[in-house]
Amino acid sequence: MITQERINQIRVRLQLATPGPWKSFIEGRDHFGGSSIVRTSGEELEILGATGEDIDFIAHARQDVPELLAEVERLRALLASPTTSSRASNNG
Repeated sequence: MITQERINQIRVRLQLATPGPWKSFIEGRDHFGGSSIVRTSGEELEILGATGEDIDFIAHARQDVPELLAEVERLRALLASPTTSSRASNNG
């Protein structure tokens, strides 16, 4: 199980990162000439040695991580609620 401390560490990194959205631009797929990049709200990040899939992952992580953190928090709150806890006890 992921600890609250670990979630907090991830949230801090998220807050310190350049705001989104981020978008990948892969040379040969999205444009021709130049490098594959991740475009942020602040600048373009050139990532050398990465596959197009890696660059897509990096770009999408900026949008995906906040959604995943929100879902973890929603599920934890649901599990901690008295109604959920009593239902689990009655079913066990």
